[in-house]
Amino acid sequence: MNKYYLAIDIGASSGRHILGHLENGKMVLEEIHRFPNGNVEKDGELTWDIDGLFKEILVGMKKCKEAGKIPVSVGIDTWAVDIVLLDEEDKRIGNAVGYRDSGTKGMDEKVYEQILEDELYARTGIQKQIFNTIYQLMAWKTNKPEQYAKAKSMLMVPDYLHFLLSGVKATEYTNATTTQLVSPITKDWDFELIETLNYSPSLFERIVLPGTCLGNLTEEVQHEVGFDCKVVVPATHDTGSAVMAVPVSPEESDEDILYISSGTWSLMGTELLEANCSPESKAFNLTNEGGYDYRFRYLKNIMGLWMIQSVKKEIGQEYSFGEICEMASKTSIPSIVDANASRFLAPKNMTREVKKACEESGQQVPQDLAEVTAVIYNSLAKCYGQTIAELEKLTGKYFNYIHVVGGGANASYLNELTALATGKPVLAGPTEATAIGNLSAQMIAEGELKNLKDAKNCIYDSFDIKIVGC
Repeated sequence: MNKYYLAIDIGASSGRHILGHLENGKMVLEEIHRFPNGNVEKDGELTWDIDGLFKEILVGMKKCKEAGKIPVSVGIDTWAVDIVLLDEEDKRIGNAVGYRDSGTKGMDEKVYEQILEDELYARTGIQKQIFNTIYQLMAWKTNKPEQYAKAKSMLMVPDYLHFLLSGVKATEYTNATTTQLVSPITKDWDFELIETLNYSPSLFERIVLPGTCLGNLTEEVQHEVGFDCKVVVPATHDTGSAVMAVPVSPEESDEDILYISSGTWSLMGTELLEANCSPESKAFNLTNEGGYDYRFRYLKNIMGLWMIQSVKKEIGQEYSFGEICEMASKTSIPSIVDANASRFLAPKNMTREVKKACEESGQQVPQDLAEVTAVIYNSLAKCYGQTIAELEKLTGKYFNYIHVVGGGANASYLNELTALATGKPVLAGPTEATAIGNLSAQMIAEGELKNLKDAKNCIYDSFDIKIVGC
């Protein structure tokens, strides 16, 4: 009889329940439920509908019961940095504010009144992003002091969802590091830094590693879904799970890979055993996020396919992403924009913003869907090329090829541009990398896979990889 594991992978635009099991040494996936997600405006803030997401989690779990495929364990991964605050009765305080909300504007300066920016990077190794949790907490403390005063604990979004399933509060390591409040040396909360910023130390729950079993479903959840199983935390930061799913052949080292976790964001990097918190690393805006087994995901956050997704909503709803890729590939517009510029984080209209950036820089202004998306694809590829040069310089490694995992593995035009811009072949796939990494952590915890190396070898044997470039 197969042992099933349930990965609940929630992204910025959608979520899905993926059942996985091993069959003849290969991982087999089955999508059991899919649901939409996105920011909603509430009380003047861009927020997540956390209650709606949890309802969908339960709906998908019920479908497992209906299919007669009850999982051994369940684990949830989401995006990074966003949090909820709980009161003394573990009730949520205020909204689950999303990272694209403008409430953190100016909060970096308030943080730097307490600790210099250079010192903060040297201490945490985390790149500055205005939406990092360190700035979100400052915004809460500054703009909503009454709510902040009631807070007794803080949980990141996937940790809160695990709490609703299990009744146990804990913070998973890979996502905790994105708060910019964890020490890369101790791999624990930096309480000296937390106190320097006048945040309440009691807010911060214990940090646990991917593969930790929090316990079983609460009686209430068991009654709702019709079964019981273990709640096992994966790498709850979706990129942390995706990097676990970068395939490696038995002959390769899994420590010298270069990856792009390509989706709403493009996370491009390698893995280190020790964090690089040097001034040179900060100058290149590289980050040292926590990975499975205390590795460091040494990477750069690049705006990614969020730009394409936005343009599709605005002027290309009738086309599929594949069709948009094909249309863009037939244009010859040479214009390039800075894909990492803050202007593209949450513009009112992405199409107009791309056109405006081209006009301001004296370049050809794209006129239609094909040209606008071609500018974005070419800009992303150029950014990838620059980032590889930075990574090779700072790590002393030379990367022979680029692994592209996640939804962007299907973006054939972008992968071709990436191979051209970098001079390195692209190995595209698997597309369901985040769910696969989530399942891998659960299978390792159960003992069906021995360790991370075993999991990566299994993934290499289980899924098709397309080679682009030479």
